[in-house]
Amino acid sequence: MRPPLPEGIAAADFSRALDELAGVVGKTWVFVDELPLSTYRDAYSPLADGTLLPSAAVAPESVEQVQRILAIANSFRLPIWTIGTGRNFAYGGPAPRRSGYLVLDLKRMNRIIEVNEKYGYALVEPGVSYMQLYRHLQRIGSKLWIDPAAPAWGGVMGNALEHGAGYTPYGDHFIMQCGMEVVLADGQVVRTGQGGISNSKHWQISKHGLGPQFDGMFTQSNFGVVTKLGIWLMPEPPGYKPFMITFPREEDLEQIFEITRPLKVNQVIPNAAVAVDLLWEASAKTTRRHYYDGKGPLPPSIRAKIAADLNLGMWNYYGALYGPPPMIENNWKLIEEAFSNIPGAKFHFTRENDPAWDYRVKLMRGEPNMTEFSIMNWIGGGGHVNFSPISAPDGAEALAQYNLIKKRCHEFGFDYIGEFLVGWRDMHHILMIMYNRADETMRKSAHDLFSLLVDEAAAAGFGEYRTHLAFMDQIAGTYRHNDGALWDLHHRLKDALDPNGILSPGKQGIWPKSARPDATRPTLPGDS
Repeated sequence: MRPPLPEGIAAADFSRALDELAGVVGKTWVFVDELPLSTYRDAYSPLADGTLLPSAAVAPESVEQVQRILAIANSFRLPIWTIGTGRNFAYGGPAPRRSGYLVLDLKRMNRIIEVNEKYGYALVEPGVSYMQLYRHLQRIGSKLWIDPAAPAWGGVMGNALEHGAGYTPYGDHFIMQCGMEVVLADGQVVRTGQGGISNSKHWQISKHGLGPQFDGMFTQSNFGVVTKLGIWLMPEPPGYKPFMITFPREEDLEQIFEITRPLKVNQVIPNAAVAVDLLWEASAKTTRRHYYDGKGPLPPSIRAKIAADLNLGMWNYYGALYGPPPMIENNWKLIEEAFSNIPGAKFHFTRENDPAWDYRVKLMRGEPNMTEFSIMNWIGGGGHVNFSPISAPDGAEALAQYNLIKKRCHEFGFDYIGEFLVGWRDMHHILMIMYNRADETMRKSAHDLFSLLVDEAAAAGFGEYRTHLAFMDQIAGTYRHNDGALWDLHHRLKDALDPNGILSPGKQGIWPKSARPDATRPTLPGDS
């Protein structure tokens, strides 16, 4: 199958553009054949096969090559889709927002430019993965910890730019970002914060320079191509105590987060505490078909058997303590006393032959691994998409959101598989909708379920912090305050910074003027 052409670009013009791109990076690094291009698709997509396919891909190795590629894209009005390490599974993977885009693949820009032991930071390029940075720190004998997302192959920069989260006290990756280098659509190179000073010695030390702070503008956006990013790293603590608490009832979720909130706000629990539901936890150890061959959600009796067999709760809570051992033990007394008020709570400090425990313990001490990816075996067929609304660490709110989403999952024939991850004053609720992509009915049901959840969450006042390519416009439309003034601002910035609309058109629902939908925003349930 021939790759699709970019919309509005003739085949002859596209061929000339590819020749010019080959003149910049070498013919080896311009991908036009079906086999290499197959890596730039979403293998787990809720969309039908053959959607969101690139026209070609180009892989530069330097900022100068990025500048020259953008110049070519501007001259041909060629839409490009920028990726780093190119994973982003459950949110669209490396696929473009629309078929025909040229993928700007920054995987060759994978230098770890600096690790500063004294001040605790690293400066990296877009292609650096968590595992690469971890191994580099091990090789040089560093006493700094990284904060990885669950899959080790994820990109340090990409995850921070997508507002991702990890599991150590440095778990909010954008908060821990400091200083960017960005290539704008016209090729100008900008360094944010203290990087705006020539030969700055404090680019990765302070987020603030003179004037506005622009770093956030280049996260989840299409206003520039980020080519360098500083990330703060955690000094190795003198002590580390991971723990797990299992809770026997689904309704315990409310009390769990009423207890968690003051412990988190006061930093008694310093890391990103997470409550994982039974099936997410079980899926790292077994498969659904091992317990049940029927259609629809698992019956309560089967859930109870899984919990008993695997010594799990309906909710399984992970956290860790860090620092001098006396401080750890004092804080643990507070945590143990608080959670002991929930009937049936069980405390765990080690679990034999439990891969889920092992990988959580590694993540909470900054050791990347790939264990969580095994949960894809729960259903088989690989399909999964994450629905990720933000809420407060409030027990009643968490339980209400859980009950609403679980009800809809069951109505569409899916198990609820999710977790709640608490930052300081926010909570990420991550629902993983798993399905067999080979089952067309199941795949379409997953898509329809997700779409319904977007509208119902918005009607209840919850917005998603991140989403799959297929739902970016719908979710952008839920940010409706003052007739969508926030997205109007996004579009004004887009028009000013990228007038030709070449950079990742449609990213997070931000479109260039030439492709901007004219239709009015949809009416959502609860709108007045």
